[in-house]
Amino acid sequence: MAVFFRPLIREANYKYLYRMNSTSIHNANKYTKLGVEHVEDVLTNEAPLQIHVNNKPFSVTMRTPGFEHDLARGILHSENVFTLRDKVLRTQSIDIDHDGTVTTVNAVIPENELDFGFDSNRSLTSVSSCGICGKEDISSITLCGQPLKDASAFKAGQVNAMFDVMAEAQYAFNSSGGCHAAAAFDSEGNMLVLREDIGRHNAVDKVIGHLLNAQIVANAKVLLVSGRVSYEIVSKAYYAGIPVLAAISAPSNLAVQMSEEFGVSLLGFCRTDKLTAYSHPYRIV
Repeated sequence: MAVFFRPLIREANYKYLYRMNSTSIHNANKYTKLGVEHVEDVLTNEAPLQIHVNNKPFSVTMRTPGFEHDLARGILHSENVFTLRDKVLRTQSIDIDHDGTVTTVNAVIPENELDFGFDSNRSLTSVSSCGICGKEDISSITLCGQPLKDASAFKAGQVNAMFDVMAEAQYAFNSSGGCHAAAAFDSEGNMLVLREDIGRHNAVDKVIGHLLNAQIVANAKVLLVSGRVSYEIVSKAYYAGIPVLAAISAPSNLAVQMSEEFGVSLLGFCRTDKLTAYSHPYRIV
């Protein structure tokens, strides 16, 4: 079995990499009042990724190809398998298919650095739309540690401006209309990283994984997501220490409850010149 170590990828190559990996062209028939037209439609790619820990299968997740090592790091962090932010996680590309897509990633973690999440690994395939699918129990819903006390504050207009920046950089979505996005911003409103994926949770995990791999997670103060917010996206922001979570769409009631408990400022319906703060509104001035 061949092993390929994770190469360093410059953010400047983001647009090129997503054009290569995230979409494909398919023939289709388009029906309108004028009749039938044969078209070439751009679709978002979806494929399984196997994640191993110390050469043992941990999880299979459906995702959009690209940035697999960031995705693995984000998932292992959110699932409380490897939570040391100041340490580099060694990951390997074990299998790569014929078109160059990584299909299996192995994380090499010393036994003394494995957290409790490795004892309750996912037993089923995790689909791209739901991060909780395949878990053996729901014990991870509860708060682990102290609520976030970060006092970072932003104007509502700043948050909406961040969404404009994210929208402009959503190359896969702008091509296919079928990708979710997540992006992290610092205290000055600068975008640190943006990732796209067919799954909302995967996009978030790719962002958090990049922040951890680049060791800049402490700089992230706002996490933007392109869809609705479930409780698990709140938990991902909390475990990454990101105090503000903002979404284009609505949160669930459990997401609001968890954000109140976790100390996360949860914002929804961030569109044009408005937004709704559901928890800890003191961070919005």
